[in-house]
Amino acid sequence: MTGIEQVHEGMQVVGSDGARVGTVDAVKMGDPGAVTTEGQQDPREPGLLSFVARGLGGGPELPRQERERLLRVGYIKLDKAGPLSGSAYLAADTIDRVIDDVVHLAVPGKIS
Repeated sequence: MTGIEQVHEGMQVVGSDGARVGTVDAVKMGDPGAVTTEGQQDPREPGLLSFVARGLGGGPELPRQERERLLRVGYIKLDKAGPLSGSAYLAADTIDRVIDDVVHLAVPGKIS
């Protein structure tokens, strides 16, 4: 396997250009059967999807289709490296391969 199934907390993440992106903080496996996000949030807690939206730079208004896609394909929560430190969420389909405990992305290492 060369995807999210091999990813675990603490792994380094690098872009397709070799730039260090950050460290895996958490992994969420996808649910291919997830068609909608309705009813998947406890009203007493901040929504996971709002955290995903902020992490992706889309603010709380990340389009519903993108939130639902992340639930279907899975994602990794990333502690970003460099001057733009913080968290980001990367869809599992951005993972190119996993080699020697390093996640290599199929996209360049500039994560906003």
